[in-house]
Amino acid sequence: MRVFKQKPYMPWAGIALLALMMTGCERKSINEIKADPGSFANQEIAVVGTVVRSISILGTGGYEIDDGTGKLWVVCKKGAPRKDAKIVVIGTIRDGYDLSAFRLPDLLGTGIVMIEKSHKAR
Repeated sequence: MRVFKQKPYMPWAGIALLALMMTGCERKSINEIKADPGSFANQEIAVVGTVVRSISILGTGGYEIDDGTGKLWVVCKKGAPRKDAKIVVIGTIRDGYDLSAFRLPDLLGTGIVMIEKSHKAR
């Protein structure tokens, strides 16, 4: 009898696939989004990645995710996930979004962001 070892990424891949199937959203890479952000306006999309920075004040904030193809800031209203969390985030893309209310460094004041509808952390 042969015993198969489960790869460490298999549970995460299954969770991500299930989350995407349940929402009906199309998964996109950050590179695809940044190459043509206008084509994703007013559409719900999903991005899978790792949180590299997280800012939260009284339940509102933002976090930066990295999917291996690039990094993207996500604006949230229900609290940001912790740094290094693996997440699936669903939301809409906004180009030229003003983040100055969060008092982020100048280079993050405006740009392409995802407005979070929901996220699932691992």
